[in-house]
Amino acid sequence: MAVLRVGALPDEPLAAAARFHADILPRALAALAGGENMVIVFDAADHTHRDWRLAIVRGLARQYAPLRVNAVAGGADDAIEAGLRYLAQAPGVTGQLLPVDGTGAGPMLYQQG
Repeated sequence: MAVLRVGALPDEPLAAAARFHADILPRALAALAGGENMVIVFDAADHTHRDWRLAIVRGLARQYAPLRVNAVAGGADDAIEAGLRYLAQAPGVTGQLLPVDGTGAGPMLYQQG
């Protein structure tokens, strides 16, 4: 599973989406062309970023099916890693944006057994 870490984007949603399309999307397309499932990792952002992020993930998932494309958004490394582990073990999940944070997402998404 390829993990594409986006990093910092502008605070304003339209500017963030524009930067993603210009700078990050070409890398995502190149990685998906290689035939590997992908998880995009976004930094935490407020609710105004949800729609454009979800549109990206859903569009890529449809375009590259049967590959799986999902995203995780958050600021806590342990929660992001838990989301990545969950998605690696969830073969039926695609086109989803999982918001995770440091307030318990790790144990909820991934329980070691």
